Amino acid sequence: MPTLFDPVRLGDLSLRNRIVMAPMTRSRAGEGDAPTAMNVEYYRQRASAGLIVTEGTQPSANGKGYCRTPGLHTSQQVRAWRAVTDAVHHEGGCIVVQLMHCGRIASHYNKDPGTETVAPSAIRAAGKMYTDAAGMVDFDMPRALALEEIPGVIDEYRQATRLALEAGFDGVELHCGSGYLPEQFLTSGANHRTDAYGGSAANRARFVVETLAAMSEVAGSGRVGLRLRAGNDFNDTHDDDPVETYGTLLEAVNPLGLAYLHLIRMKTPRIHGLELARAHFRGPILLNDGLTPESAQRYLDQGAAAAVSFARHFIGNPDLVRRLREGLPLAEFDRATLYTPGPKGYIDYLTLG
Repeated sequence: MPTLFDPVRLGDLSLRNRIVMAPMTRSRAGEGDAPTAMNVEYYRQRASAGLIVTEGTQPSANGKGYCRTPGLHTSQQVRAWRAVTDAVHHEGGCIVVQLMHCGRIASHYNKDPGTETVAPSAIRAAGKMYTDAAGMVDFDMPRALALEEIPGVIDEYRQATRLALEAGFDGVELHCGSGYLPEQFLTSGANHRTDAYGGSAANRARFVVETLAAMSEVAGSGRVGLRLRAGNDFNDTHDDDPVETYGTLLEAVNPLGLAYLHLIRMKTPRIHGLELARAHFRGPILLNDGLTPESAQRYLDQGAAAAVSFARHFIGNPDLVRRLREGLPLAEFDRATLYTPGPKGYIDYLTLG
């Protein structure tokens, strides 16, 4: 049986171990939504992971939702990300960027002037988000995308993938969870369209499939991953029949030959995410959410996952791989500094020795 420390290949990505750093919004981007030297150090410290998946990164200015998140749509951002990927590669690591268009989960207080909040349908999400300018505010009322605009949004992902390769990333991951734009198209609660992108599960999956195909045209499908959390209601996401919706999506993406499915394991009375994925997805599964070292190894033993990803453990333990390998104690992280500006709670966690 493979262990957490054995190498693995996910599509065209070669990982030196099966311990992946999960994407985590940390809200530390600098001017122009570009990474800074502090971000370079954060990722460099954690480069012993078999794979790093970056924090969610907007593929366009319209795609920004939260404050201080990075983008990948300007030359300044490409240069800044290049410093990150160079640092990770210098340590022998592998890194992909997660592309995250927030759609209706956004506030104009966090966005650049002249941008807008768009979604498949003009339905405001219930809930609030933090802004530096005004504190907690309601989500924006989105403008519904016209049918003829959708290819342009897909092209934003295509262009961001080109820029990711220019910035030195080893691959790209599409965030299709947490109630963001791809999942807004996918789920019946957020998508009330009556055209080719709405109605049936196959139509609602169309945006995600076409976006993955566009990203694969640029990077090659063996360098493209998909992140899902089937049946999740986070950010006012609801679907009338998640088993049908997510099963339809997974069957539709199989012909693309993606590098992996990054699955946030979830079991509810309505859906068992891992069972659904194993029934419908024919590629490698990268499993995430609340895993312990022991449970992670069990999933590898069972053949349920090719690799596993950790989020919170990587915050407080930059040297997580070493600690797990040597059975060393794991440090706790400070929840109060998860999203605050500056180095505290970001690059000041200690490595053993």
